[in-house]
Amino acid sequence: METPLSIIAVFTAPELGFTGNTAAVLFTDAPLPEKEMRRLASDLNQPATTFLWPHTDAQTFNVRWFAPDAEIGLCGHGSLAAIAYLHNHHKIDSIKLKYNAGEITGTANNDGSCSMQLNAIAVTGELKPSPILVAGLGISVKEYFTTNNKHIAVVGSEKELRDMQPDFAKLRESEVFGYSVTAPGDEVDFVSRTLVPHVQQLEDHATGSSHAALAPFWSNRLGKTKMNALQLSKRGGKFECEVDGNTVTLTGQYTLIAEGQLFI
Repeated sequence: METPLSIIAVFTAPELGFTGNTAAVLFTDAPLPEKEMRRLASDLNQPATTFLWPHTDAQTFNVRWFAPDAEIGLCGHGSLAAIAYLHNHHKIDSIKLKYNAGEITGTANNDGSCSMQLNAIAVTGELKPSPILVAGLGISVKEYFTTNNKHIAVVGSEKELRDMQPDFAKLRESEVFGYSVTAPGDEVDFVSRTLVPHVQQLEDHATGSSHAALAPFWSNRLGKTKMNALQLSKRGGKFECEVDGNTVTLTGQYTLIAEGQLFI
């Protein structure tokens, strides 16, 4: 079987030298067996491989995301890559993506960017930072909050966050899946880094799911519904964020890296 393949980087910002996060997008007429999805994601070795197939109408699609070593429950950058792919290849500008836990809607804009609407991820509690977390980050943690996705660790400044050198072996001593480490931005509203010590990648490049939690978190603190944010990974990511009740809209630029046909 032959199927279209694109590799797309999203949340890019060429003016800042930010190359964003990459995802492979595979479009098929029907879902592939899960074992085959896992194998292909491992072979393609992208931060995420997005599998798309038609749902009930011309603008709705089923989606699953896989990292090279595991399925991803919610993948924001893989969703934005899917929206860019469907815009480029199927000329669809208003899109719905159905996944196991809900729905993501998206639009392609006229300026080379795409937007997507996700459910806001709420803070579920506040804890004292654990010794493992503080030692693993290697910098002081001012506040620490739990969510049903990655937990939020607030640090003192953008410089501290940028210079942070995590000890992932130490962080793996905790069962916490991942952390959105964040601080006020010097020239934007907030900055962050996403650490996932229990999976192959360790640090994510530009993370939509993190911003589904960080955008409402900082919106409450800053009293703003529209914010700009940077993810300070090695590749770097730029996000435009808007919060409307329980909905977060994330907008980012995208770049097509490669496309062709994959033989399955």
